[in-house]
Amino acid sequence: MAVPSRPLAPAPGRMSVDFEERVDFGRLREHRLSRAMAALEASDLGALLVFDNNNIRYLTGVAIGEWTRDKLCRYALYTRTGELYLWDFGSAAVHHRMYCPWLKPENCIASYSTMRGAAPPDAHLVRRGVAEINDRLAAAGVAGQPVGIDFAELPVLFELQRSGVEVRDGQQVMLDARQIKSADEIALLATAAAMVDGVYQDITEALKPGVRENEIVALAKKRLYEMGSDDVEAINAVSGERCAGRASRSATRTSGPGNGWIPPSS
Repeated sequence: MAVPSRPLAPAPGRMSVDFEERVDFGRLREHRLSRAMAALEASDLGALLVFDNNNIRYLTGVAIGEWTRDKLCRYALYTRTGELYLWDFGSAAVHHRMYCPWLKPENCIASYSTMRGAAPPDAHLVRRGVAEINDRLAAAGVAGQPVGIDFAELPVLFELQRSGVEVRDGQQVMLDARQIKSADEIALLATAAAMVDGVYQDITEALKPGVRENEIVALAKKRLYEMGSDDVEAINAVSGERCAGRASRSATRTSGPGNGWIPPSS
């Protein structure tokens, strides 16, 4: 008997269930890490050192609050020998050891960060943090090999170079890895798009004379978080003479449970 094929872009729902296969997060993490390893092996890098929250999540399967996005206080190291390290806030590192069994507990480490200058240089946090990174590079057997970085604070970059690390572009390596999506990622993207489509319907119903843009933004964020989005990065409501008589347009990025740009309706 022929088995019907599944839709190319399924949106199976926002919850895990036991009565059908939906998103397999273990399989998702394995796919992403294998893609990163393939991209790393295709490069001349010994390791990837990432500070971008999106790249950290891709490698480690770990995410915490959206408020960390611009702090550069978390970082992950992935070596071509297969070692994966995550530096995070001390309490978060403890949490990861308890609830992220796919990570080695000893590789979940409290980070050293100036929080983009909140701590003064004479606290020597950058030097101590880079020393730890170099220790892990040596332990993984890739000391002396180039390290690819997506982006970092300049004091961190300069300290890495001062300590003898050859810094190269790691962002393109990560982009190469993330270019091909798995079935699980496609399902998450489709689910995120469906959530945003639903919010557009709510916006259409809420629009009336006298409604302010900030109220529309608040409505959109509230609905997205209610539906399970783990971050709502940008919502822009536009009104004025050109928008008179028609729905205001908004561009929304949500990564819950997927991750992708959703274009504005026209």
